[in-house]
Formats: sequence, C-alpha cells, structure tokens
Amino acid sequence: MAELNTGDGGGGKGGKVRSKKQNSKVDLTAMVDLAFLLITFFMLTTSLSKPQSMDLSLPNKEDDPTVKPTKVDENRTMTVMLGADNKIVYYMGLLESPIAGPKDIAYGKDGIRREVLKRKKSVLEYSTALGKPKNGIIVIIKPTKKSTYRNLVDILDEMAITGVETYAIVPEFTPEETKLVDKK
Repeated sequence: MAELNTGDGGGGKGGKVRSKKQNSKVDLTAMVDLAFLLITFFMLTTSLSKPQSMDLSLPNKEDDPTVKPTKVDENRTMTVMLGADNKIVYYMGLLESPIAGPKDIAYGKDGIRREVLKRKKSVLEYSTALGKPKNGIIVIIKPTKKSTYRNLVDILDEMAITGVETYAIVPEFTPEETKLVDKK
C-alpha cells in the first residue's frame, strides 16, 4: 500500500512538554491505480505514426504477345542514368542522335532539378506547336547496380518536385549507356 507519512511536527524544545500530534497518513493507492489506468488508456487509444510509402505502378508480369510496344516521340524523352558515387548522366532524345547531352550533372536545385524544369518547358512548347499541349516530358530513370537506393529516392523526389507526371524506372542499359555511366 502506498502512503504518505508526515513528521510529528516537533520534539523536545527547551524542556517544555507539549502534547504529541498524531502522524497524518494519506493513502495514495487510488492515485497510483488511476495513473496506471490513464497510462493504459492513452497507450491503447493513441495511434502510432504510420510509415509513409510511395505509390508505384508496376506492369503485369505476364507478357502478352498481342500487345505492341508503345511508340514515344524521342523529342519528349529524357533519360537519366544513375551511377556509382552519386553520379548522374542525362540526355534528351535518343543516344545515337541526342537533342541535348549526354552530360554529367549533380543532384539538387541547381543540378538535375533545373535541367528537368528547363527540358519540361521546352517539351511543352514543342507539344503545343504540334497541337498536343497535354503531352509533357517523359523521364526514363535507369539506376545501375552500383547506384544507391538513396540516389533513386532522390531522383524520384525530383520528379515529384518538378511535377513530372510520366516517368519510368528501367534497369536495362545499352553498351553505350554503360560506357557513359562507368567512365570517370
């Protein structure tokens, strides 16, 4: 049982005899029970923070021979390759006849973000000139086996920040792309 004892309040002053006071006791059992009930209540009713995840649409695993590959205008595509040691190489269009690049670039607002925004604007101007103003930029993200998971998350964050709606993660490389990413 929990209790609170207070002192007797005195004791032999100068030989005077005083009447002894009773010790007062306060029973704290009810307060301890209430504290544990409140702790238990808040533990059971509080929701813990839920982990945040990114929605990712993946293609079906079944290969349908009747489905033809989608043709995409190479003037709208930007390929971003992620290499070792935080290396990014990008180019616009096809690698055989690129519109821009291939060029090494850095992460962040002065690097890949500025380039994506600039290319997004030029693709919108190109699409509007063709009479298809809703066709925006398509970014193909190609992480190598030497790139880190953090690099992939960083580039996906850049896609969200810049408002790129159409992007794909493709783990396949041509020999020329492998040479570009691996050269120092």
